[in-house]
Amino acid sequence: MNEKEKYIEDFNNGLHRLGRTLMVTTIILLIGVPFVFGAIHGVMPDAKGFIAGYLKVAMIYLPVSFVEFLVYAPMLGVGGSYIAFITGNVTNMKIPCAMNAQDIAGTKPGSPENEIVTTISTAVSAIVTTLVIVAGVVLLVPLQPVLQNEVLLPAFNNVVPALFGALGLKYFAKAPKVAFIPVLLMTLLCIFVPSMINQTSVLMIPCGALALLIGFILFKKDKL
Repeated sequence: MNEKEKYIEDFNNGLHRLGRTLMVTTIILLIGVPFVFGAIHGVMPDAKGFIAGYLKVAMIYLPVSFVEFLVYAPMLGVGGSYIAFITGNVTNMKIPCAMNAQDIAGTKPGSPENEIVTTISTAVSAIVTTLVIVAGVVLLVPLQPVLQNEVLLPAFNNVVPALFGALGLKYFAKAPKVAFIPVLLMTLLCIFVPSMINQTSVLMIPCGALALLIGFILFKKDKL
C-alpha cells in the first residue's frame, strides 16, 4: 500500500467513525425526543397501537431503505452517504446535487476525487437546504398569498417530478438500451393505474431490479 492509498484509507476510517457516531446520535434523538415529550405530557401510545402503526409503515419503508442504501451509497461515497442519510432529502436534493457535481468535475464513481466531490457537494446541499428552510419559516406568513395562489399551486406540486424528469433524461440518454423498457413499463403502469403514481418508492424496487437485469444481460452479450 503506497502513501496515497494509506492516506485515503485513514481518511475514510475517520469518516466512518464520525459518521457512525452521528448516525447513532441522530437515531437516538429521532426516537427519544417524541417519547420524552409523550412521557412529560402523559400522551404515550399503548404498545399495541404503536406496533400496529409501526408495522404499517415498516412494510413499505424497510425494503425501500435497504434498496436506497444499496443504490445511493456507491453514488455518494463514504462522506456523502453519512451526510445525506443524516440530513435527509436524499432523493430530491442530495442525489441530484452530487450527480451534477460529478458531471461538472468529470470524476469517476469509486475514485478518491469522486469521494471528495460528492462529500463537498452533499454538504453544500445540506447547508443550502437548511438556509432555505430557515428563510421559509421566517417568510412563511408574508409569502402565504403567493404559496396559496391557485395559478402557481400546480407548479409547486410538480417541482420534484420536473427536477427528476430533467435529471433522469440525461442519464437515460447515456444508456437508452437499459432505460427504455423500465421507463416504458413504469409509464404505462402509472397511466393505467394512476394510484401507483403515489407509490414511487415501492416501484423503484422492481424498476431498479429490471434495469440491473437488463444491464447485466447486455453486458454479458457485450452490447452496452
